Amino acid sequence: MEYQGEEALGLVETLGMVPAIQAADAMLKAADVVLVSYENVGSTLVTIMVKGDVAAVRSAVEAGAEAAAKIGKVTAHNVMPRPLSSIAGIVKAHSINT
Repeated sequence: MEYQGEEALGLVETLGMVPAIQAADAMLKAADVVLVSYENVGSTLVTIMVKGDVAAVRSAVEAGAEAAAKIGKVTAHNVMPRPLSSIAGIVKAHSINT
């Protein structure tokens, strides 16, 4: 899914792919958000990115970070309510094609 920059952006970063997939599953089930992309830095750090309205993204990130922490390590999580439009270019480079 392409990120245009008009909506909030939520990120959960984990150590390893398994907790990242757990986070993505929890995020998508917890709120009305859309999976935008993921980034795998080597075989260690994985970041899951979702978009939606601010409240939904905040709920999704909280649920995703909590779910991932139960089975692995969460290294960071963040909600960006209105990121600058230039952020969309970074996210777009790694978007998930649907």
